[in-house]
Amino acid sequence: MNILHIDCSPRPESHSRQLSAAIIEALLASAPDASVIRRDLGSEPLPHTGVEYATAVSSAAAMTAAADTAWKLSEGVIREVEAADVIVIGTPMNNFTVPSNFKAWIDQLLRVGRTIMPTPAGKVGMLRDRPVFIGIASGGVFTGEAANQPDFLTPYLSAAFGCVGIASLQFLPVQATAFLDSTQLAAARDRALATIDLTALARAME
Repeated sequence: MNILHIDCSPRPESHSRQLSAAIIEALLASAPDASVIRRDLGSEPLPHTGVEYATAVSSAAAMTAAADTAWKLSEGVIREVEAADVIVIGTPMNNFTVPSNFKAWIDQLLRVGRTIMPTPAGKVGMLRDRPVFIGIASGGVFTGEAANQPDFLTPYLSAAFGCVGIASLQFLPVQATAFLDSTQLAAARDRALATIDLTALARAME
Protein backbone atom coordinates (compact mmCIF):
# COMPACT_ATOMS: atom_id res chain seq x y z
CA MET A 1 0.00 0.00 0.00
CA ASN A 2 1.23 3.50 -0.89
CA ILE A 3 0.57 6.53 1.31
CA LEU A 4 1.03 10.04 -0.09
CA HIS A 5 1.94 12.39 2.79
CA ILE A 6 1.48 16.11 2.08
CA ASP A 7 2.33 18.97 4.42
CA CYS A 8 1.48 22.60 3.72
CA SER A 9 2.79 24.64 6.64
CA PRO A 10 6.08 26.54 6.12
CA ARG A 11 6.88 26.07 9.81
CA PRO A 12 9.00 22.95 10.51
CA GLU A 13 7.34 22.27 13.89
CA SER A 14 3.84 23.45 13.07
CA HIS A 15 0.73 21.99 14.67
CA SER A 16 -0.52 20.68 11.32
CA ARG A 17 2.78 18.90 10.67
CA GLN A 18 2.66 17.27 14.09
CA LEU A 19 -0.91 16.19 13.43
CA SER A 20 -0.20 14.72 9.98
CA ALA A 21 2.84 12.88 11.37
CA ALA A 22 0.63 11.40 14.09
CA ILE A 23 -1.91 10.32 11.46
CA ILE A 24 0.87 8.61 9.48
CA GLU A 25 2.04 6.87 12.65
CA ALA A 26 -1.49 5.62 13.35
CA LEU A 27 -1.89 4.32 9.79
CA LEU A 28 1.48 2.58 9.83
CA ALA A 29 0.51 0.85 13.07
CA SER A 30 -2.32 -0.78 11.11
CA ALA A 31 -0.36 -1.18 7.85
CA PRO A 32 3.33 -1.52 8.80
CA ASP A 33 4.37 -2.56 5.29
CA ALA A 34 2.98 0.57 3.67
CA SER A 35 5.36 2.89 1.83
CA VAL A 36 5.17 6.65 2.35
CA ILE A 37 5.79 9.16 -0.44
CA ARG A 38 6.46 12.67 0.81
CA ARG A 39 5.44 15.98 -0.78
CA ASP A 40 6.29 19.02 1.34
CA LEU A 41 4.48 22.04 -0.07
CA GLY A 42 5.66 24.15 2.84
CA SER A 43 9.36 23.83 2.06
CA GLU A 44 9.02 23.14 -1.70
CA PRO A 45 5.91 24.93 -2.95
CA LEU A 46 4.64 24.38 -6.46
CA PRO A 47 4.32 27.37 -8.80
CA HIS A 48 0.86 28.78 -9.23
CA THR A 49 -0.67 28.09 -12.63
CA GLY A 50 0.11 30.83 -15.15
CA VAL A 51 0.19 31.48 -18.86
CA GLU A 52 2.35 28.41 -19.55
CA TYR A 53 -0.21 26.13 -17.91
CA ALA A 54 -3.07 27.88 -19.70
CA THR A 55 -1.23 27.32 -22.98
CA ALA A 56 -0.65 23.66 -22.15
CA VAL A 57 -4.31 22.92 -21.46
CA SER A 58 -5.56 24.81 -24.51
CA SER A 59 -5.95 22.34 -27.35
CA ALA A 60 -5.92 25.21 -29.84
CA ALA A 61 -2.50 26.45 -28.75
CA ALA A 62 0.88 25.26 -29.98
CA MET A 63 2.92 23.70 -27.17
CA THR A 64 5.97 25.73 -26.20
CA ALA A 65 8.87 24.43 -24.11
CA ALA A 66 7.59 26.34 -21.08
CA ALA A 67 4.07 25.00 -21.61
CA ASP A 68 5.45 21.48 -21.88
CA THR A 69 7.21 21.94 -18.53
CA ALA A 70 3.97 23.20 -16.97
CA TRP A 71 2.10 20.22 -18.41
CA LYS A 72 4.63 17.75 -17.02
CA LEU A 73 4.40 19.35 -13.57
CA SER A 74 0.63 18.87 -13.52
CA GLU A 75 1.01 15.33 -14.84
CA GLY A 76 3.49 14.54 -12.06
CA VAL A 77 1.05 15.71 -9.38
CA ILE A 78 -1.78 13.68 -10.91
CA ARG A 79 0.28 10.50 -11.25
CA GLU A 80 1.47 10.84 -7.65
CA VAL A 81 -2.16 10.87 -6.53
CA GLU A 82 -3.05 7.99 -8.87
CA ALA A 83 -0.25 5.90 -7.34
CA ALA A 84 -1.45 6.54 -3.79
CA ASP A 85 -3.86 4.19 -2.06
CA VAL A 86 -4.21 6.63 0.84
CA ILE A 87 -3.52 10.37 1.13
CA VAL A 88 -2.60 12.14 4.37
CA ILE A 89 -2.60 15.94 4.40
CA GLY A 90 -1.52 18.34 7.12
CA THR A 91 -2.66 21.91 6.57
CA PRO A 92 -3.22 25.06 8.57
CA MET A 93 -6.43 27.01 8.13
CA ASN A 94 -5.31 30.34 6.68
CA ASN A 95 -7.88 33.13 6.59
CA PHE A 96 -10.80 30.68 6.79
CA THR A 97 -9.53 28.37 4.02
CA VAL A 98 -6.51 26.50 2.59
CA PRO A 99 -3.07 28.15 2.26
CA SER A 100 -2.09 29.29 -1.22
CA ASN A 101 0.57 26.58 -1.63
CA PHE A 102 -2.11 23.91 -1.11
CA LYS A 103 -4.39 25.71 -3.60
CA ALA A 104 -1.52 25.66 -6.13
CA TRP A 105 -1.27 21.86 -5.72
CA ILE A 106 -5.03 21.48 -6.15
CA ASP A 107 -4.93 23.59 -9.32
CA GLN A 108 -2.36 21.15 -10.75
CA LEU A 109 -4.56 18.17 -9.83
CA LEU A 110 -7.88 19.43 -11.21
CA ARG A 111 -7.61 19.28 -15.00
CA VAL A 112 -10.47 18.96 -17.45
CA GLY A 113 -10.09 15.91 -19.68
CA ARG A 114 -7.56 14.29 -17.34
CA THR A 115 -9.06 14.20 -13.85
CA ILE A 116 -12.41 15.87 -14.56
CA MET A 117 -14.89 15.06 -17.31
CA PRO A 118 -17.49 17.78 -17.96
CA THR A 119 -20.98 16.47 -18.76
CA PRO A 120 -24.37 18.14 -19.24
CA ALA A 121 -25.22 17.01 -15.71
CA GLY A 122 -22.05 18.46 -14.20
CA LYS A 123 -18.44 17.49 -13.60
CA VAL A 124 -17.58 13.80 -13.23
CA GLY A 125 -14.38 12.65 -11.55
CA MET A 126 -11.98 10.45 -13.51
CA LEU A 127 -9.87 9.22 -10.57
CA ARG A 128 -10.77 6.31 -8.32
CA ASP A 129 -11.85 7.05 -4.80
CA ARG A 130 -9.37 6.51 -1.95
CA PRO A 131 -9.20 7.49 1.73
CA VAL A 132 -7.93 11.02 2.43
CA PHE A 133 -7.11 11.97 6.02
CA ILE A 134 -6.84 15.75 6.43
CA GLY A 135 -5.32 17.11 9.63
CA ILE A 136 -6.25 20.76 10.13
CA ALA A 137 -4.66 23.17 12.59
CA SER A 138 -6.65 26.33 13.26
CA GLY A 139 -5.80 29.20 15.58
CA GLY A 140 -9.52 29.85 16.02
CA VAL A 141 -12.58 27.64 16.35
CA PHE A 142 -14.66 26.86 13.25
CA THR A 143 -16.95 24.01 14.38
CA GLY A 144 -19.41 23.50 17.19
CA GLU A 145 -21.17 25.91 19.50
CA ALA A 146 -17.93 27.77 20.27
CA ALA A 147 -17.21 28.53 16.60
CA ASN A 148 -15.97 32.09 16.17
CA GLN A 149 -15.04 32.08 12.49
CA PRO A 150 -16.40 30.72 9.20
CA ASP A 151 -15.13 27.53 7.57
CA PHE A 152 -14.50 27.61 3.84
CA LEU A 153 -11.77 24.97 4.04
CA THR A 154 -13.71 21.74 4.56
CA PRO A 155 -16.49 22.43 2.01
CA TYR A 156 -13.93 23.59 -0.53
CA LEU A 157 -11.78 20.48 -0.17
CA SER A 158 -14.86 18.24 -0.29
CA ALA A 159 -15.89 19.87 -3.56
CA ALA A 160 -12.38 19.95 -5.06
CA PHE A 161 -11.56 16.32 -4.32
CA GLY A 162 -15.12 15.25 -5.09
CA CYS A 163 -15.01 16.64 -8.62
CA VAL A 164 -12.05 14.36 -9.47
CA GLY A 165 -13.78 11.33 -7.95
CA ILE A 166 -12.28 11.29 -4.44
CA ALA A 167 -15.07 11.40 -1.86
CA SER A 168 -13.72 9.49 1.15
CA LEU A 169 -12.40 12.47 3.13
CA GLN A 170 -11.91 12.48 6.89
CA PHE A 171 -11.25 15.85 8.53
CA LEU A 172 -9.28 15.74 11.77
CA PRO A 173 -9.12 19.28 13.21
CA VAL A 174 -7.13 20.68 16.11
CA GLN A 175 -8.70 24.03 16.89
CA ALA A 176 -7.90 27.06 19.05
CA THR A 177 -4.16 26.43 18.75
CA ALA A 178 -3.53 30.12 19.46
CA PHE A 179 -5.01 29.71 22.94
CA LEU A 180 -3.83 26.23 24.07
CA ASP A 181 -0.69 25.32 25.99
CA SER A 182 1.43 22.29 25.08
CA THR A 183 -0.52 19.91 27.32
CA GLN A 184 -3.85 21.06 25.92
CA LEU A 185 -2.51 20.81 22.35
CA ALA A 186 -1.39 17.22 22.92
CA ALA A 187 -4.83 16.38 24.28
CA ALA A 188 -6.49 18.05 21.29
CA ARG A 189 -4.33 16.01 18.89
CA ASP A 190 -5.26 12.83 20.76
CA ARG A 191 -8.95 13.68 20.46
CA ALA A 192 -8.57 14.29 16.72
CA LEU A 193 -6.70 11.02 16.22
CA ALA A 194 -9.34 9.13 18.17
CA THR A 195 -11.87 9.99 15.44
CA ILE A 196 -9.93 8.23 12.66
CA ASP A 197 -12.09 5.65 10.90
CA LEU A 198 -9.75 2.85 9.87
CA THR A 199 -12.41 0.94 7.95
CA ALA A 200 -11.53 3.03 4.89
CA LEU A 201 -7.89 2.04 5.36
CA ALA A 202 -8.86 -1.63 5.51
CA ARG A 203 -10.67 -1.29 2.19
CA ALA A 204 -7.60 0.36 0.66
CA MET A 205 -5.47 -2.60 1.77
CA GLU A 206 -7.70 -5.18 0.08
